[in-house]
Amino acid sequence: MRAVSFVGLVLFGLTALMLTGCAKKPEAIAPAYVSHMQYMSYNCPQLASEAARLDAALAQVSQAQRNARSGDVAGVILLGLPVSSMSGSNVSDQVASVKGQQVAVQQAMNLQNCGAYRY
Repeated sequence: MRAVSFVGLVLFGLTALMLTGCAKKPEAIAPAYVSHMQYMSYNCPQLASEAARLDAALAQVSQAQRNARSGDVAGVILLGLPVSSMSGSNVSDQVASVKGQQVAVQQAMNLQNCGAYRY
């Protein structure tokens, strides 16, 4: 009975280890640093438009990241490998970039007192 418990524990540990190589959830990806200075020449309506564009871009790239994560989980379960991450489907760098741009636009909006223009 103890051998069965030990084998189960080892298999659980191996599965957890393999899943650490999977694509991250988009919500768990931190924004990359992007300077707000590139947006300081924008006026408030332009900043609001850029913020809306970035929201749409984040939704799109986040869905691609979720798809990569799902593919990785399925690959680990079926093959023992995070196939989406290995094939280049992991777009965590793009998620981080768009999130960083959002932060930079928000900083520019705050510095220019564009509160009323927030989409």
